[in-house]
Amino acid sequence: MRAHPMAGDSFIAVALLLTDLLFFVAATETPEVPMPPWYVVLPLDIAMVAPLVFRRKATLWSAYLLLLIGIPHSALELGAASAFAMMISIYSVLVYVGRKQGLLYLLATVVVSGLQLWIDTPEDVWILAIIALFSTALCWTLGEFAGARRAYHEEVEARLHLLETERDQATRIAVGEERGRIARELHDVVAHAVSVMVVQADGASYAVDGNPEMAKRALQTISETGRGALAELRRLLDVLRSDGDDEPRVPQPDATALTDLADRIRQAGVPVTLAIGPEALAGLPAGVSLGVYRIVQESLTNTLKHAGQGAQAEVVVRREADVIDVKVTDDGAGRAKQLVPAATKVASHTAPPRKLTVPGGNGLIGMRERANVFGGTLEVGPAPGGGWQVHARLPVRLAT
Repeated sequence: MRAHPMAGDSFIAVALLLTDLLFFVAATETPEVPMPPWYVVLPLDIAMVAPLVFRRKATLWSAYLLLLIGIPHSALELGAASAFAMMISIYSVLVYVGRKQGLLYLLATVVVSGLQLWIDTPEDVWILAIIALFSTALCWTLGEFAGARRAYHEEVEARLHLLETERDQATRIAVGEERGRIARELHDVVAHAVSVMVVQADGASYAVDGNPEMAKRALQTISETGRGALAELRRLLDVLRSDGDDEPRVPQPDATALTDLADRIRQAGVPVTLAIGPEALAGLPAGVSLGVYRIVQESLTNTLKHAGQGAQAEVVVRREADVIDVKVTDDGAGRAKQLVPAATKVASHTAPPRKLTVPGGNGLIGMRERANVFGGTLEVGPAPGGGWQVHARLPVRLAT
């Protein structure tokens, strides 16, 4: 009946109709009880129960139509369908429309019933009044209970819908964050590799006639850089295509690969001095280690692209208690003048990350996000005395 409410309401209407028709048949066999002819009784009985079929879809129309048809039906004493229909209507209005409309309909029912009793007062009027009172109270109580239960189910459904919506939004946010992370990884890989390859290709084109050995080394560097970048790209694309299988993955680079990174930059034509403090890289969390590598990689790539011919770079990685300090500087071929005062002292890792005012592309954005995600700080800008510097401080939280 819940799946097909009109079928259930039709069953109730047919049951009431058959009850009144049986009462009519029984009354016709008793000559002492006068009854109207069948062509009056049958249409009136059908009209009395027909609106019950639509009591859920058109509750108010059905209720007031039943109240109107119930006047001649009860006046002719054609059966109990009118009384039962009034009780069902009180329940329906209270559950499907609301308490305010239910009170108005109850008042209308009391007024109509009172007028009928006043016009045609039966001998057992008090008994009928008491029965009607208790029946009305029972229907109202059932309506309050059903209405509260209906409201509870609607609230539960609304909350479930809200939870599903929030879950979908959280999924979309997670997917977006993962895509952003992979996009930064792709940028780091591609920008660095392509920059090295372009510089080496330019050098090879100049040296191919005068110094074939140097051109050969440049081409070899291009080949190695391209193969490494291709392997990294394949790894990232494999992550995107992964469906949860257990195939082995190529590990991501970490801070221990800074020496190889510096060698590649030197082969590309930029002398790099790498200074790593004692035990600076010992026990670094994987995320922090990757962040250090990517920050140094992006900084040296920018040096390679923008510092100009003859530029030199220096990378200093130190450990200070629970903070790892990374500084990458270049001299810009010694031609860049100091444009801003010396950078202020870097805030400790307990301070909230500062927002940079230096504009930049995806590389600077990626470095800034890597620093912020670990609660660190990042300073990017002209170095005192000329050149350019990147200074990052990342908290190191060792497992106890």
